[in-house]
Amino acid sequence: MEKIKLLIVDDNEVVREGLKSILEPQVDIDVIGEAVDGLDAVTKAEKLNPDVILMDAHMPGIDGTEATRRIKRSLPDVKVLFLTVYGDYVGSALDVGASWYLTKDCRRQDLMEAIRVLARSSRAKAKKPTE
Repeated sequence: MEKIKLLIVDDNEVVREGLKSILEPQVDIDVIGEAVDGLDAVTKAEKLNPDVILMDAHMPGIDGTEATRRIKRSLPDVKVLFLTVYGDYVGSALDVGASWYLTKDCRRQDLMEAIRVLARSSRAKAKKPTE
C-alpha cells in the first residue's frame, strides 16, 4: 500500500507536534514535512510534492489562503485540507483551491478520514485513463 504523503503547516509548534503525534502512528500516512508559515509551506510543497497538505488558516506573513493559491498554481493536483478555528477564512480558502476544511476542535478520527478521502480522490484522478 502506498502511503499518503502529508505536509503539516501551522505556525504553532505545539499544534504541529500534536498533529504529528496523532498522524505518524497511522500505517497509511507519512508525515513528510512541516512548515511554519505560508511561505515555508509553498517552498516545502514544491520540494516535497505531498498528496495532502494540512493547512492552518491564520499565520503571520502569507496566510493559509494565499499559500494555497500559490501552491495550487504549481501543484494543481495536491489536496489542501484547511484546519482552522477561524470560520471566516473557509470561503476564501475553498475559492482558491482548498479541497475541504475542518475546525481544530474536530475529532481525530474525522481528521484522519478527511486526509484519507482527499488522498484517494487525488489518486483516483491521477489513475484515470485518458480518453
